[in-house]
Amino acid sequence: MSGINRQTDDEGEVTIGPTDQGMVRIYVKSEAVNLPMDFLPEEAREMAEELLAAAEQADRDARRQRRSGDGDAPARRPGGRQK
Repeated sequence: MSGINRQTDDEGEVTIGPTDQGMVRIYVKSEAVNLPMDFLPEEAREMAEELLAAAEQADRDARRQRRSGDGDAPARRPGGRQK
């Protein structure tokens, strides 16, 4: 299995903030990678909307799994730390 549904024990940090160049930077740091990604403010807003929509869908899915008594529901695991 690969992609977004693959479980991992990897840990890392995510830092998000404005740059002095008027961009929004998402910085991902782990033992394996240091990855700065810069976005225009409008792109960052679009990503924020997608993130909120994904969180809302995940909430709906979790509620549906709890109601159905699905014992195979994935346990929440500590991913990375976010700042």
